[in-house]
Amino acid sequence: MNPEKDFAPLTPNIVRALNDKLYEKRKVAALEIEKLVREFVAQNNTVQIKHVIQTLSQEFALSQHPHSRKGGLIGLAACSIALGKDSGLYLKELIEPVLTCFNDADSRLRYYACEALYNIVKVARGAVLPHFNVLFDGLSKLAADPDPNVKSGSELLDRLLKDIVTESNKFDLVSFIPLLRERIYSNNQYARQFIISWILVLESVPDINLLDYLPEILDGLFQILGDNGKEIRKMCEVVLGEFLKEIKKNPSSVKFAEMANILVIHCQTTDDLIQLTAMCWMREFIQLAGRVMLPYSSGILTAVLPCLAYDDRKKSIKEVANVCNQSLMKLVTPEDDEPDEPRAGQRQADPAPDDALPKQEGTASGGPDGSCDSSFSSGISVFTAASTERASVTLHLDGIVQVLNCHLSDTAIGMMTRIAVLKWLYHLYIKTPRKMFRHTDSLFPILLQTLSDESDEVILKDLEVLAEIASSPAGQTDDPGPLDGADFRASHSELQVPTPGRAGLLNTSGTKGLECSPSTPTMNSYFYKFMINLLKRFSSERKLLEVRGPFIIRQLCLLLNAENIFHSMADILLREEDLKFASTMVHALNTILLTSTELFQLRNQLKDLKTLESQNLFCCLYRSWCHNPVTTVSLCFLTQNYRHAYDLIQKFGDLEVTVDFLAEVDKLVQLIECPIFTYLRLQLLDVKNNPYLIKALYGLLMLLPQSSAFQLLSHRLQCVPNPELLQTEDSLKAAPKSQKADSPSIDYAELLQHFEKVQNKHLEVRHQRSGRADHLDRRVVL
Repeated sequence: MNPEKDFAPLTPNIVRALNDKLYEKRKVAALEIEKLVREFVAQNNTVQIKHVIQTLSQEFALSQHPHSRKGGLIGLAACSIALGKDSGLYLKELIEPVLTCFNDADSRLRYYACEALYNIVKVARGAVLPHFNVLFDGLSKLAADPDPNVKSGSELLDRLLKDIVTESNKFDLVSFIPLLRERIYSNNQYARQFIISWILVLESVPDINLLDYLPEILDGLFQILGDNGKEIRKMCEVVLGEFLKEIKKNPSSVKFAEMANILVIHCQTTDDLIQLTAMCWMREFIQLAGRVMLPYSSGILTAVLPCLAYDDRKKSIKEVANVCNQSLMKLVTPEDDEPDEPRAGQRQADPAPDDALPKQEGTASGGPDGSCDSSFSSGISVFTAASTERASVTLHLDGIVQVLNCHLSDTAIGMMTRIAVLKWLYHLYIKTPRKMFRHTDSLFPILLQTLSDESDEVILKDLEVLAEIASSPAGQTDDPGPLDGADFRASHSELQVPTPGRAGLLNTSGTKGLECSPSTPTMNSYFYKFMINLLKRFSSERKLLEVRGPFIIRQLCLLLNAENIFHSMADILLREEDLKFASTMVHALNTILLTSTELFQLRNQLKDLKTLESQNLFCCLYRSWCHNPVTTVSLCFLTQNYRHAYDLIQKFGDLEVTVDFLAEVDKLVQLIECPIFTYLRLQLLDVKNNPYLIKALYGLLMLLPQSSAFQLLSHRLQCVPNPELLQTEDSLKAAPKSQKADSPSIDYAELLQHFEKVQNKHLEVRHQRSGRADHLDRRVVL
């Protein structure tokens, strides 16, 4: 410093003492400055006051010499003390040089800067609030200072500033929020602790409504919640808890929509505390905001659905996620569906907030970048309060269905998640069928694939969805889309209701096509598509047919009309080109028909063939059952067509009797001994009226080798009584009854011809296979 320079009104002694390395001498100089400034205040000499402050700032506080800087700091503090209540007029000039020293490399100097600013703020009190942002910015840096003395000094200043803010009603929250939003993303644990402490203070001030600006800082708070420091995490939990309490008290003023995406992001984090806290917030948001959250359904489901598969280690998160899922599902109501089916051109024109997913870019402005490319609304400003009217919220299913489809396709996802997805699909088909049927073609393949799931519960839910698709009135369209299947005519995809006028079909040979297909008013054009694709899946995945086929078909018979199921499958199998599969499938269907309790009514309907519908069903089943000779006989036994059964068995002599064929006859004998055929066994008592039943059973006996089944049937037939022994006096007087005749409405000769035709096809195919095998054998010999 130049000793010849004029520092007036500071005396040379004051200047010399301010530059001294000893604190005591600098303190004496500060007292002189305080005395000098008081005189200027008394004289109202503002020019000299400004000149003193400027000199202390420029020549001392901002000097290159460390001792001069220390003198300048204590001098500025002395000026503030001397000014008293008038210090507010000079605060900018007093504060700025002190804050500059906060960045000094010398820790002692940073400490003196804290001390000086403390004295300035203590005198000015509320007058410093217009300068709060610069003070806060400086303090946030010192909060992470490595020197303990500096940290201690900054904490004293911090407490003083908090007291001033708490006492004042003039705090400018609007200008402070941008700074808070910037500083809240600090990774330093001390800076985070400093930020959290200030949010707690501001939240406690009645005149400060920090809730309005919560969307600005919520993402940062959740990031701080993941801090490694236990104390900081606890403080952040308290802050978030206070905010949530206030949200519950004043939901009408909460900007739920602006915070929805933030919660979705943090509900997907790997940190258990963050995830649980975010999920709890999400639960409250859904319950408090209601339909305001619907535009964010796809994002919420992306976050919530995986949590439903958590084990007991994350039981709390799983339970809250389940509540979120159930609450969100309840928001979807029939009012969300379209009143009328929209035209194809209108479907693509509908705006859908769920179509575009903004990705997270380090802030809360975007959505989650999860494994499923889900989506949720980017129009946050549209829904800004819980009081938003119901009519203003439109449910768009594109994003929701995309998320559900994605989770259902993920083979690594947990069972409970898959069940939840299927429950959602079922709920949407029930509540919004018209909108959902737009997505049926994209959902159909994955729903069929889910039938191979390992869990019975998943398969049950999957079948419920498929059954709803097949029976919903909303699915009754003119064109359900391209249908798979051999020789299938898309123009005949709609099932026809049988009418009395169609009785002639029973006596004709041209019963191919869908003319035999049954229907009830609940079936739609997707029903037949479902049956075709189900059989196609059984054909390509034989293990599914063996392991789960009976279970699937039985459940479908409970969910839909059993007659429709069997009639449609029989009709489809009639045109099946893979004859081996047709035979296997017919055998499986026949076993289900004869043994399942779910098909009790259908068996009773077929037992007597009294109605036109039952006769129609028998004809349809018979034509497909012809793919398997033994099942055809069992169908005749079930329907009490014993004479025709006998005629069929007579034809067995012309068939190729294989081990598999004899095994099926063996199984039929076992079935005859089951409760289902009790009526048939009792009819053996009426020998005179059931000669063809007895002859048919003897025919089966003659087919069997000397096996256990042979012995079983032989013993049964030995129990058939002598008709003469059964005659009573009344029966002798009465006119003899003729045996039960086959239904006169059915052309059994034509059915027998059809049986022979089908068996010839099977024989031809077997010979072709055998011929190819012989040819290969000859090539090997050569």
